Parts: sequence; C-alpha cells; structure tokens
Amino acid sequence: MNYREKAERMEELYLSPYACKSSQTKGRLEDEIECDVRTAFQRDRDRVIHSKAFRRLKHKTQVYIAPKKDHYRTRLTHTLEVAQIARTMAKALRLNDSLVEAIALAHDLGHTPFGHIGEKVLNSLHSKGFRHYEQSIRVVEFLEPHGHLWGMNLTHEVKDGIRNHTGNLKGETAEAALIKYADRIAYINHDIDDSIRAGILEESDLPKEYTEVLGHSHGERINTLVLDVIRNSEDKAEPIMSQRINQAMMGLRSFLFQEVYDNKNVRTDQPKAEFVLYNLYEYYRKDLKRLPEAHLALYSPKNPYAKDASDEDKICDYIAGMTDGYVVNLFKELFLPKEWNA
Repeated sequence: MNYREKAERMEELYLSPYACKSSQTKGRLEDEIECDVRTAFQRDRDRVIHSKAFRRLKHKTQVYIAPKKDHYRTRLTHTLEVAQIARTMAKALRLNDSLVEAIALAHDLGHTPFGHIGEKVLNSLHSKGFRHYEQSIRVVEFLEPHGHLWGMNLTHEVKDGIRNHTGNLKGETAEAALIKYADRIAYINHDIDDSIRAGILEESDLPKEYTEVLGHSHGERINTLVLDVIRNSEDKAEPIMSQRINQAMMGLRSFLFQEVYDNKNVRTDQPKAEFVLYNLYEYYRKDLKRLPEAHLALYSPKNPYAKDASDEDKICDYIAGMTDGYVVNLFKELFLPKEWNA
C-alpha cells in the first residue's frame, strides 16, 4: 500500500461510522490519477490554500471595511478561525477533519469586496440574485484554474459543504453540518472581539442572560460552544447543539445585528461602498469588452462549466473577485481625474 492507501485504511478503522471516508468520495467532475500521499480531501485542502482566491481573502472585509490596524479580522482570518474550530470538533467526534478543513477553507472564496455590503449590492443588480456561497462554487468550478483544468476540480463532498454552509441549507455529510456550527461560533465571537476593539461595544454591554450561559470572555464563550457541540453530538449521525446553548448563541447573534451590523457608526461608509460597486457594475454593463481579456477568456466555448454564463454573471464574477483595495483603486483610475504631470 502507498501512503494514501494507508491513510484511507486508518480512516476506515478509526473514524466514526457517521464520518465521510476519503475512499468513499463521490468523486470529481473530471477523473484524475490519485495522489500517492494525500487523500482526496487533503488534496482539495491543498488546492484551496494554494489558490489566488484564497490569498485575496486577506484583503476582503469581514465587518469593518479595509481596517488599517493590524488586529481586526479580515475574511481570511475569519476563514482560518472557522477551520480551527471545525477541526477541533471533528477530531473529538472522529469525523473526517481533512474534509472539514477543506470545506472551511473554501467556504467564503466567493465573498465580495466590502463583505456583506458587496453581496447586497450584487444581489440587487443581478436579475437572478447573488449569494456568496453559490459564488464560492463558481470560484472552485471554473473561475480559479488549476493546471490544465478549468477549475480546482474539487470533490463532490467539499463542494456540497461549501454550497450548504449557511442558513437553513443542509449538506449531505456530518462534516458539512459541522461547518455551519463552526462558522457561527467563529463570527459571533470574533465580531464581538473586534467591536470591543473598535469601541463600538464593551464586554459589559453584552446581555447577561447570554454571557451567564456562555461565558464572560472571548475564550470562555468559544470553549462553551465547542464543548456543547462535542458532548451533544457524540455517536450521532448529525452534529447538534443543546437548545439552551443554541438559544444563547443565537441571542448574541441578534444582539450583534442590532448593536453592530446595523450600527450607524459601523455603517458610516456603507453608502460610499455601495456607490463604488454600483458604478463599477454599470461601467462594465455598458460595454462588456471593458472587462480584462484574461477574465473574458474564462468563458471560452471550450469551458464546459461556463457555457451558460450571462453578461451579468461575467460582471459579477469579476467584481466579486476583487479585494477592497483593488476596488477603490480601480474606481479612482476609471472615474477620478488624474493630476496633470507635464
């Protein structure tokens, strides 16, 4: 047996009967020769980490637009925190931590510049709407080429986890379900931490009815939530959180919407961000040839995954891939007069 086969054998012996084994993957859109060392899901994780879309996450907004100070979360650090929390729970529950990590690292690849503000703008402009989790699938299927392939050619299970990581959507595996908890645990807690750093909140502002259940510090709350999922999910087909802890977590989430996400001080620059994105969209809509040739080349008739792409898709694909800084600089270049330098 080679190293991969040994790893697959270890999964069969050790992982929970509810875990998705690497050897049982439903496969990829395009068949490939298996790696001698890595399992299918480990290979997917590596492809995500080495992608340009993953690197761009470091300059995309989480909550606070283009933060100048070093310690605020970006979309990349959010992604890493989700992956860490998810792997901790997966290890304890004997689920496939390689699958969990691959989903976690890829789940927000389709996020827009300026965070959910950007998503809201593109959703209003595209006739069929725009959702970041669906855009993440577009990224991994064809917007991010890998070698001779049109896209990353990830496994079915990783894409299923990406597509169903939010809201009431339901994935096919226990690992996909675990990501939904990890995502919420991560963003609720780190958004509180960043809001305290920004002076929007103080620890004492958090409702006591929730902190008395979850804890009075960032670390205590994460520990409570993670342990609750582990303790309530052991030997079960699908991860679950206790009703008491889940209610407290969702209570904090509602508090964040009221006091942070919809806070007028946090949203000060939202109209400006919206103005930039609306005008960029209109600029490309008036003449699609203004899009870069390299971007338009992705929609070649030879590309089986992009043959039905509309003009709206092409524009949204391009704008969604931008970082905060790139959008601002592009707007300046296109719409603001340059200084005379004769």
